[in-house]
Amino acid sequence: MSFDRRCFLTSSLTVLASVSKPQAAANEAKSGAGPGGVGCLIDTTLCIGCRQCEDACNRRNSLPRPVTPFRSKEVFSTVRRPTSAAFTVVNAYADPPSADQPRRRETFVKKQCMHCIDPACVSACIVGALSTAEDGAVVYNSDICIGCRYCLIACPFQIPAYEYHEPVSPRVRKCEFCTDLSAGFGANPACAAACPTEALTFGSRIRLLEMAHARIRQRPERYEDSVYGEFEVGGTRWLYLFGRPASELGLPSLPEAAPPRLIESIQHGIFRYAAVPIALYTLLGCVMLRNRRRRGLQEPASDAATKPAVHIE
Repeated sequence: MSFDRRCFLTSSLTVLASVSKPQAAANEAKSGAGPGGVGCLIDTTLCIGCRQCEDACNRRNSLPRPVTPFRSKEVFSTVRRPTSAAFTVVNAYADPPSADQPRRRETFVKKQCMHCIDPACVSACIVGALSTAEDGAVVYNSDICIGCRYCLIACPFQIPAYEYHEPVSPRVRKCEFCTDLSAGFGANPACAAACPTEALTFGSRIRLLEMAHARIRQRPERYEDSVYGEFEVGGTRWLYLFGRPASELGLPSLPEAAPPRLIESIQHGIFRYAAVPIALYTLLGCVMLRNRRRRGLQEPASDAATKPAVHIE
């Protein structure tokens, strides 16, 4: 096979492979347990801000111990987000004052990966490093991750964190529902098992929704008449019960439509329409290289090349 043909075929295959990767990732995003599978219900009216869930998460995932001890309340002075060294955090939000409660109380809200039913991070990943397990947990494979960080941009909850401090093999880090696929274990969150007030309940997502709506019916004065995560961005596996609007407690107001559909249409359009010019420029580059080689073989040797070498004695 000649040089230019080999160059063209190799480059064309590379282009076609790059075009197929977004579609493979999109297919992966549609797999998993659908609206069923596992979930976890957070009843924020029962949370006391003890942060034992944070401690259990760090222990289960072998994360570094924080500088500020888990028992310290100092962390509540600022609003935190999950990091590569802390997959879940608890934030405190002061309740608005009222006539019957002049002393302001606090609502504690746990934050972690929401494990969307139709996850935008999975759809955005062009190599399939993020995928949905059979029970619905969104898991990560660092062996095939290329560090593009599209998942960080795609996540509507701004959860995935990147190990910028790791120069050799940085990873994308987030809650994986304590799933260990290599050992054959599905979702089994340590945070839920550690909660002393049962503010966290792990189980079937469908059953958890039934439980949440039953609590709202039984105590309408205690809860907002909605379950956060039931419909947002197509539904999430972490569900919240609040005693006040979610917008006051650090959770974004999001549409019911899942963002992967928009992401896929944009991403696939870019890859599809970029394939033709990339292949064309690759072909032109190969032709130019071939012509240069031919000119190099046909041109006569220059006078400088035929002159005898000068010897300095």
